[in-house]
Amino acid sequence: MIDLLLINPSWGYKKGNIWKKVSSCMPPLGLASIGAYLEEKGFKVKIIDMQAERLLPEELPLAINGETPSFIGITATTITIDNAYTIAKILKGLLPDSKIILGGVHPTVLPDEALDSPNIDYCIRGEGEETLLDLMEGKDPKNIPGLSYRSDGRIIHNPFRPPILDLDTLPSPAYHLLPMNRYYPALGSYKKLPTISIMATRGCPGRCTFCYGDMLGKRIRYRSPSKLIKEIKYLMETHGIKEIQFYDDTFTAIQKNVREFSSLILKEKINLSWSCFARVDTVDLETLRLMKEAGCHQIMYGVESGDEEILKNINKGTTLDQAREAVKLTKEVGIDVRAAFMLGNPGETEESIQRTIQFALDLDPELCIFNITTPYPGTEMFKWAKENGYLSTEDWTKYDLSHMVMDLPTIASTRIEEYYHRVYRLFYLRPSYILRKIFKISSLEGLQVNLRSLLGMLKKA
Repeated sequence: MIDLLLINPSWGYKKGNIWKKVSSCMPPLGLASIGAYLEEKGFKVKIIDMQAERLLPEELPLAINGETPSFIGITATTITIDNAYTIAKILKGLLPDSKIILGGVHPTVLPDEALDSPNIDYCIRGEGEETLLDLMEGKDPKNIPGLSYRSDGRIIHNPFRPPILDLDTLPSPAYHLLPMNRYYPALGSYKKLPTISIMATRGCPGRCTFCYGDMLGKRIRYRSPSKLIKEIKYLMETHGIKEIQFYDDTFTAIQKNVREFSSLILKEKINLSWSCFARVDTVDLETLRLMKEAGCHQIMYGVESGDEEILKNINKGTTLDQAREAVKLTKEVGIDVRAAFMLGNPGETEESIQRTIQFALDLDPELCIFNITTPYPGTEMFKWAKENGYLSTEDWTKYDLSHMVMDLPTIASTRIEEYYHRVYRLFYLRPSYILRKIFKISSLEGLQVNLRSLLGMLKKA
């Protein structure tokens, strides 16, 4: 019998969301880390990844297969929170003696909302490993940092737990608890299959108003390059993985570590293809060259806007010149660029959107992603929008990067959504772009990948 059941809810995309055509399905690394940590402490753990298994909430009883865990942990982002509440209701009816715990970004920033539900017994705010261990070991809830709970009809929020500073003290994620054959990368983001995502850091050096920023602490923490190499070897030898996608907010934040990691790949002659996310102010030519030599084939930069004032409004902390330089250097060493932009930022106008689109065309990355700006709860942007009366809805199912949930005074929401659906065709149907793609095709597999990527980007919901 298991002690802990961990559940990753499915997304459930709304109509009009381009991501349901091109999105990835990657492992819930937070749950896998918690699972490994609790197993190391002697507990029996099971993970149900509903997104990967394509499970509906009503199918959970069959998936649980008669297990009666003492604790059930459900992770939730803003877009999955409604599904998480539905799952909690079903499981509380099925397993009334199990304690149901909600964790993840959304419960961290809105624990009162979560605990308004009678089906939720506890909320874990921030990192979950140590807080969940304390709870499962039977410690008094009032003495557990990072925990929120109900007591005598009141909601109690204990002080935050300090972040885990040395990530090497944590075991590698419990991949053996996950349906590894169910995961796949986003269209256009990979070179080899099978591909899997891993995390090298926690935290981000940026302080953008649209991001959670401080949720995992202001200080960026990292796993040592040698530990990453060990984990990658395990994934290659055990699961046949040929490519790694680093899902860190800013993989290149500590360039010394990136160079050490790349050097280890070369030293140990590891035949690996990999990609990562980066800020445009965290790369240089020397590091990029070493990354390329070690197998990095793509970097995604969060450029966000082609308008300097908009970048200031969202406290991006970067400039258009830095974006131009980072993209130029990345292309120079032979690494593909994936650039991400947002439409509908504070201060957005028709003119600023047009500047963003033109800037994207001028940068001419291999892939371009456009999202609608979404002020997630707990961010500075959400606070700004709510205080100024710009928030048009708190229907969390619309917080999916493809629906406008702010009514900005500078541009109509309908115009932003129109640009969102037009901009992909503007970028991907350029004759120069299509020709470049054709000339880069060197195999039938390459042709199939490029066609799927292009068609996926162009399809509307």
